[in-house]
Amino acid sequence: MQRFPITPAGLQKLKDELKQLVSVERPRISKDIETARAHGDLKENAEYHAAKEKQSHTEGRILELNHILAHAEVIDVSQIQLEDRVVFGTTVELLDLENERKLSYRLVGEAEVDLKKRRISISSPVGKQLIGKRVGEEVTVHTPNGIKEYQILSVVIQDESE
Repeated sequence: MQRFPITPAGLQKLKDELKQLVSVERPRISKDIETARAHGDLKENAEYHAAKEKQSHTEGRILELNHILAHAEVIDVSQIQLEDRVVFGTTVELLDLENERKLSYRLVGEAEVDLKKRRISISSPVGKQLIGKRVGEEVTVHTPNGIKEYQILSVVIQDESE
């Protein structure tokens, strides 16, 4: 059975999204479908088709969230002994050895990935190479943009809200 590693904050975020979809979005979409149906001929009713498509996407997301939540493995990173090692939930500061640029990523499960917030999956190419490594070590990552080499500068556990 597939398990989904997730932080407590990530779990709460998914629960909140599910609650919003079930208690707010689903009833609103049903009302939109009912209103569009009242306009008559469904074959050429763009409002009706748009509402049905939205309903399909929403129901799909509800199923996906229920599956993830049923198989979630909550990992409280504040309870982990770091020892300067990269583990799930830690934030890693890296030095790109090619251009001397510093980068920072937080390693999370698939359900919490957010590139804008610099959260990457532990199963991504970078995540896979970083797990278990220590501060000072260098890693080579095969990315879609070619081979990248990084040095691990620091490993920290950040507050869940970050």
